[in-house]
Amino acid sequence: MSWVYPKSNVNMNKVCWPYFDPEFDELPERIFGPTCRVCIDNESLEDCTLVKVDSVNKQGILLEVVKVLTDINLTISKSYISFDAGWFMDVFHVKDVRGNKLTDQRVINYIQQAIGTTREIPNSLTYENKAIGPASEHTTIEMSGADRPGLFSEISAALADLKVNIVEAHAWTHNDRLAFVAYISDQSTDTRIEDPLRIAKIENHLATVLGAANISRSDHDHQERKSTDLHVGEATTTCVERRLHQLMLSGDFGGGPSSAPTPSSLDTPLGLVVDDDDDDDEEENKSIVSIEGCKERGYSIVSIECKDRPRLMFDVVCTITDMQYLIFHGSTASHGGYAMQEYFIRHIDGYTVNTEGEKEHVVKCLEAAIERRVCEGVRLELCANNRLGLLSDITRVLRENGLSVVRADVETQGEKAVNAFYVKDISGNDVDREFTEPKKKEKFIELVKKEMGPNPIDLAVKKEITSNPSSPDQRPRFSVGDMVKNHVDRLSNNSIPIKN
Repeated sequence: MSWVYPKSNVNMNKVCWPYFDPEFDELPERIFGPTCRVCIDNESLEDCTLVKVDSVNKQGILLEVVKVLTDINLTISKSYISFDAGWFMDVFHVKDVRGNKLTDQRVINYIQQAIGTTREIPNSLTYENKAIGPASEHTTIEMSGADRPGLFSEISAALADLKVNIVEAHAWTHNDRLAFVAYISDQSTDTRIEDPLRIAKIENHLATVLGAANISRSDHDHQERKSTDLHVGEATTTCVERRLHQLMLSGDFGGGPSSAPTPSSLDTPLGLVVDDDDDDDEEENKSIVSIEGCKERGYSIVSIECKDRPRLMFDVVCTITDMQYLIFHGSTASHGGYAMQEYFIRHIDGYTVNTEGEKEHVVKCLEAAIERRVCEGVRLELCANNRLGLLSDITRVLRENGLSVVRADVETQGEKAVNAFYVKDISGNDVDREFTEPKKKEKFIELVKKEMGPNPIDLAVKKEITSNPSSPDQRPRFSVGDMVKNHVDRLSNNSIPIKN
């Protein structure tokens, strides 16, 4: 450090201030090493790649790491998490989408630079994040509230009436609640809408649609009016999936019993038959979440057993983080379609989950986070030339034919609109398993194309059914509780061994 003395012909008094070398900020890293180290190990195990992360701990670091891995569609088959003495240590067993080790050097470089010390990732190495791409260029809509059949269609119609382009939209429904995030632009200029009066008009119109859903739910089901959230304007820096979780989390614990009617053998206008034998499957696939105390270490232990699926760890860690809990230690494993996860947590204020009410709250939120992304059943994939009101027309046709959208991902790619919808019948029940039979499939596709008019569209109908989990004897066996309890001294000395 040195002192700088400015020259002044007006004031003869000497003025000085300290000068700091720009490299001073890097001094701690030079002394103690990098604040984050990422190692990609392809040698230790035959069937997967190990991603090892050692980092100075900060709130949300685990979520950031898991997001990087899941955003490039890696499968995390196992993970070991530990935090001690201000240092965060993770090991992830990962595979690519084909179930192989990571051999693409471009992917390896991306992981190291996205998680590691590099502040800026070269453009040649970035992976397109469709969830947040348009946020800075368009106006954002975020809303949540009580759901009802056809609500997504009504929202789409309202936006078409307001003369705005839907550049991208994502909607989740779960337990009679809807969360919706969309990026819109002005129809005439295809740019962000910045006029406060027009933004207020959009907000008021959507509030009317969303409010009708709450009034309907309260009047017909005699339930308390659920909270609603609505924001139109600039986007947050939070990724879309996390925002959807947060919007869901903001209402009634994010959980609670669903009021959907019991499945029955009803025909939709399309001639599709509702499944009436799903109760056993739902019971078999139900997630189990429990919380117990670890008095000797001052933690609460969250244990999860459920059907495995992509992005499961992200959903769980995201929810724990957004409930203002810190994860100190943890372990996850999956095998045969079944997953087990265990986390040692404390609230951000340092206390554990003590009361029964708080335990129930955490359990309900985690159960909802695990279940709300799961949409087994009929998936419609539609590609067409983009135009104003396209989404409104598509969802109207579905609604008029007895189908309701329970999850949606809408994107524009150049001049094309690429949409994916999960649908159920208007009562919230799954349609029959023969939906993808060639004759029924062709009938449905022709009907939709006819209703959509002369514009050419590509429509695919898929029946998505995930594999059943393994039997209890084949489920992965581990316990972080045993691991931590057996290694209390090592934990205190910041020397936790991580075993494969």
